[in-house]
Amino acid sequence: MRVLIVGAGLAGVAAARGFLAAGHEVTVLERSPSLRETGCAILIWHNGTTVLNDLGVRMDGAGQRVDTLELRSSRGRRVMVMDVARLADEFGAPVVSLPRRVLLDRLAEGLPQDIYRFGARFTALHDDGRSVRVETEDGARYTGDLLIGADGVNSQVRTALFGSHPARPTGTATWQGLIRAPFDPGSRALLFLGPQGDVGMNPAGDGMLQWLIDLRRRPGDGPERPDLALAALRQRYGSWGSPVPELLAALSEKDLQLFPHRRHRAPLRWRHGRSVLIGDAVHAMPPMLAQGTGQALEDVSALLRALAAEPDPVAALGAYERSRRRQATLASVMATQAVATGGPRALTQSEWALRGAVAIPDGLGTWMLRKLLRGVSTRL
Repeated sequence: MRVLIVGAGLAGVAAARGFLAAGHEVTVLERSPSLRETGCAILIWHNGTTVLNDLGVRMDGAGQRVDTLELRSSRGRRVMVMDVARLADEFGAPVVSLPRRVLLDRLAEGLPQDIYRFGARFTALHDDGRSVRVETEDGARYTGDLLIGADGVNSQVRTALFGSHPARPTGTATWQGLIRAPFDPGSRALLFLGPQGDVGMNPAGDGMLQWLIDLRRRPGDGPERPDLALAALRQRYGSWGSPVPELLAALSEKDLQLFPHRRHRAPLRWRHGRSVLIGDAVHAMPPMLAQGTGQALEDVSALLRALAAEPDPVAALGAYERSRRRQATLASVMATQAVATGGPRALTQSEWALRGAVAIPDGLGTWMLRKLLRGVSTRL
């Protein structure tokens, strides 16, 4: 089968890897002049690393394995500890934190370079139910038996299939970056909860630390200068429990990148004819649960399974959509609701409210995490 993939991000390259391994002919159309090794670091939960293993992605030496997730109040009071290593033993796959560029390189490792068409900006598609044809801005045309839209939150493939429903700001944003760790995080991920927002820190391997601060950002707010933002972050979060002050002291303005959260209205259908969407193109979500990449990898896995079980591509796309819709929608909703940077819900993250959570046994926290991961996965 001839497979056209629009987008050479994590989802698109993962799909290319999977379909090549399954014996298909693959062409990847990417508007950029090369693979975009941008972004900071990402956390891949057990469901995502399971799929990476299925795809034969070499992960040795990539990033840092995370064995514990520790939730704390803004004053540093321990709220809950989740035994991630125990779940890794149960699921047969670890949690890994690593720079995005490292994961992209590992996904692309060993793939033939001639599958890529860089500088190929998607403009139109024609799907007659028997084949699909894609046109790019330079006038080139590509014909295949299947089209996969993996072109992100502002997907042009989604627009071509279902009309224009652009992604819009959610009212929250994340300042984040990747720095040399000012303390030894070990294999522990930290998440501080407070009424002003959340502060997270994840080890990313090679002595690096991924940090993130979620805060309210209203639609229409203009761009923020990193130097002014850093001063504001230090004033707002500098009195939080250790090691938040140590983190803020180690930052410079060049370490700050702003990522406004955006969501689009999820289409009622994920496919039309021989065209289908995966990843952020169909179910964009805020980064709070760190499931964006994991859900994209789950899409790739489910799509490959459906096509292996059903020889008719059109029927297989329907089976893929049915198998993934509930889990991906749940992940998106939970990630959106997990962001509490203001209003009544933020009160649940106050120091007073979190005192009651101190009594929660760590085993219950691990059980809750297990239940959440199984709820958003079709692979575990």
